[in-house]
Amino acid sequence: MNFFRRRSPGHAPVEISERNDTRFLHLGGPAVQSAMRIKEPYALDLEYTRAMMAFLLFCREPEDIALIGLGGGSIAKYIHRHLPESRLTALEINPEVVAAARAYFMLPQDDERLSVITGDGAAFVHENPDSQDVLLVDGYDAKRIVDALASPEFYRACKAMLRPGGVAVFNLWGSDEYYPRYFDRLARAFGEHVLQLPAEKKGNIIVFAFRKPLPIVTMAPLLREAHRLEAELGLEFEAFVTRMRNWNPTSTDNFIV
Repeated sequence: MNFFRRRSPGHAPVEISERNDTRFLHLGGPAVQSAMRIKEPYALDLEYTRAMMAFLLFCREPEDIALIGLGGGSIAKYIHRHLPESRLTALEINPEVVAAARAYFMLPQDDERLSVITGDGAAFVHENPDSQDVLLVDGYDAKRIVDALASPEFYRACKAMLRPGGVAVFNLWGSDEYYPRYFDRLARAFGEHVLQLPAEKKGNIIVFAFRKPLPIVTMAPLLREAHRLEAELGLEFEAFVTRMRNWNPTSTDNFIV
């Protein structure tokens, strides 16, 4: 059942629907951009959003996090609630998406740890080098990833935005015919220091890209950290580690070489 539709000039219409006690955000089509279980509004309902949180395996105590592409605010809400020492800046170009997130998806108002900016996320990345410990990029329109968030120049700016030792996280579609091109651009921009984590049920592939100095990532300590985070946060970190190991084989026990 659709119960909300609103459009800003120059942007895809924002629609909200509900089915089986879950609320969905759509942008100009039936594809689900965000989902929220009404009885558990702060849970991460979509697996790819949980997979994006696997940056905690590599950057355990980020002070500053930037999010490009707000959607219904699932990731923003989760970080705000579960990472009390982190400051989050979220960029969303469509003002109706921000309005819908606040009115229908329980996104909290701005405070000292959360700033939601209506503006161009690509420009924000280019204009703020050396400012973030973690960068999360999840910017799609009704059909595909936004072009400005997938260019070689943008990926180089993402690396420059990170502080030394930082990690950038990109939500891509493995079924997109351009996925190999996007991944190649990312790998080149980050000097091949990238990891892939495919979602188990859908076509999302989460790509983690690192700015030196690189984390020391071997299986035994990584699995211990995954076990600790899983107990603390309730997300399937151990499964994520296993899947990353299978998708990113190396000649040694190291993930990143």
